[in-house]
Amino acid sequence: MSAFFIVASLILLIMQVCIGLWLYFAFPAIGWKIPAAAAPLVLTVFFRWAMTYTRTHYGTLESIIYYAAYMWAGFVFIFFSLIIIFALLQALCALCHIPARHILGPVSVAVMLAAAGLSIWGGFAAPKVKHIYVTIPGAPKLTAALLSDSHLGVGVSLARFESALKRMQAEKPDILLVLGDVYEYGMHPKKYAQALANFKTKYGTYGVLGNHEYYMGYQNSLNFYEQANITLLQNQVKDLPDGWQLIGLSDIKMARVTAEKVDKLLAQTDPQKYRLLLSHQPLLTETVAAHQIPLMMSGHTHAGQIWPFNYFVKLRYPHAYGLYQTGPASQIYVTSGLFYWGMPLRLMAPAEIPILHIN
Repeated sequence: MSAFFIVASLILLIMQVCIGLWLYFAFPAIGWKIPAAAAPLVLTVFFRWAMTYTRTHYGTLESIIYYAAYMWAGFVFIFFSLIIIFALLQALCALCHIPARHILGPVSVAVMLAAAGLSIWGGFAAPKVKHIYVTIPGAPKLTAALLSDSHLGVGVSLARFESALKRMQAEKPDILLVLGDVYEYGMHPKKYAQALANFKTKYGTYGVLGNHEYYMGYQNSLNFYEQANITLLQNQVKDLPDGWQLIGLSDIKMARVTAEKVDKLLAQTDPQKYRLLLSHQPLLTETVAAHQIPLMMSGHTHAGQIWPFNYFVKLRYPHAYGLYQTGPASQIYVTSGLFYWGMPLRLMAPAEIPILHIN
């Protein structure tokens, strides 16, 4: 993780420099030379320090620092992406000998401010309840609530989480399925776990680990799942009443789950039962479909979380968000997640409370 954040900090610095250069180009009369050179370095150092500090220090001030640092990082990515578009427009206008510099500068700032406002709104808006309808031939009716990518802790308050659980509970699901990346770090992990433990369903709560459960400490994550009363499935199969069978994969990347391992696990399942597969990352879908698993459920992608990152996510994960047919008798639903990771922002990728209605 340390190497990742070092690389991320360098990229953040470069993007801020580009933003400063664009502002200097768009508004030369103001004189952006010093800010364009100094501000990116100062803000990058602040971001790097804040990431480290808020992982070991918790409280109101620390939460403010967390939100300020990660929010700024998100803004930089959005602003940089927009500036590329405006720079290309400027280049096109220059080739056509159209004097657009005095127009594109103010317009670009207005668009950046609008995008920042929308991303804040998307980040702090309550996740919407989304109903998804799936048919599994012969299976009894089942309503499943999905909880994925909540990233609880310093970035998401206990009150927000309890509010989301209350709305989820109001849908009266038969089962709660947890798809990983549940708790990050911060104060009162036991209170978050207790809120989940209080969630009542007919069949109970079952889940798998995500990649962040490994980042935040494997044993700590196991303890959290136990305290939250989540029956953890790590490359395991669990029979439920009424002919249902749950299959849970460990995080495919962190636990090095190969197609061969999945083949071996699925060979142990009962095709006469109504099989549901949980996997944090929407990968190895072809292997799952080859065993005619009717429904696979995943998260991890956040549907990109902020534009235009969604386009990069689709390059890595063909099933980035929504319901897909992966085989003649197989489907996958990939959720955008309950809240957000890191940046408390969402742009063109709203958070959700998915309620799956089977048959």
